[in-house]
Amino acid sequence: MTVHNILEEEVIERVSNIYNQAKEQGVAWLTCDCEQCKLDTATYVLNRIPPKYIVSGRGMNHNVSSTDAQQKADMDSLIFEAMRIVSSVQRPFHAQNNADELQNEIGDFYNFPTFIGFVYDGDTFEPLANASVSLKMNNELVPMIDHTWSNPCVTTKATKATYSFWIKSQPADDQSKIFNFTFEISAEGYETINYALNLPIMKENRIRKSLNSTYSLKIQDLFLFKKQ
Repeated sequence: MTVHNILEEEVIERVSNIYNQAKEQGVAWLTCDCEQCKLDTATYVLNRIPPKYIVSGRGMNHNVSSTDAQQKADMDSLIFEAMRIVSSVQRPFHAQNNADELQNEIGDFYNFPTFIGFVYDGDTFEPLANASVSLKMNNELVPMIDHTWSNPCVTTKATKATYSFWIKSQPADDQSKIFNFTFEISAEGYETINYALNLPIMKENRIRKSLNSTYSLKIQDLFLFKKQ
């Protein structure tokens, strides 16, 4: 039995279709449609939409309707946003995998779960768009696995004010280590808040280079209140 995010295939398929349509139409800003750019785009979108998990196993019916019309429209809007960002990023050797730089490293590492959370208006309990969430350690922004994971992360209406982070693996110098993180959340017209998280991480003898839906941490819901 495995846990699976059913939106992964849908996002990847829609990204491929939209890239093909954009290429056929000769969209001026589309500078590349290689597989890595498509994967960067899909990753950007998946980082910003709430996952939908199912337990998959032999004999289980996978005929699940994952998204409605509005969700598909929101997804397409994020795809176009991601395509423009990916096309505008001039990084050398972009056709290589994002995690290639880690493939030759050997030894022990601290691998971090993906952090996923939501930001709400403290008075209305509605998802709060345009909130900036920064993940810090020792008062500095924590480096992410690659450029598709932004820090700070800005919440959007389309993703119902979801934010997510995937921290770059770090070399391990002990069997385990406690990492002290601080989330700083701010939005125009609202009081800034901070949320502290102490997370023990065990060392592993390899680097995690792919998303694993079972290795994620749900952060408690965060609420911002308007300035008086």
